[in-house]
Amino acid sequence: MKRFLAVITLGGAGLLTACGPAPTPQQQAARQHEIACLGGTLGGALIGGAIGNQFGGGSGKDILTAAGAVAGGVEGQRFAC
Repeated sequence: MKRFLAVITLGGAGLLTACGPAPTPQQQAARQHEIACLGGTLGGALIGGAIGNQFGGGSGKDILTAAGAVAGGVEGQRFAC
């Protein structure tokens, strides 16, 4: 029931967003830049986490995975933005 309510709420919010005014070219360019920035950050975090996961063992592996994800996210953001 909670999942159904969440889907209905998010779907309704998406429909209401579609009724807004069309973005200006400057807003559209800014939005594309934000998407590229987010893509670089997430991509870097995924790659960094995958590399960090290759090292260590036990809880050390978890720590290195998290550290790799953070470092990758920072570098991905710096590269894409």
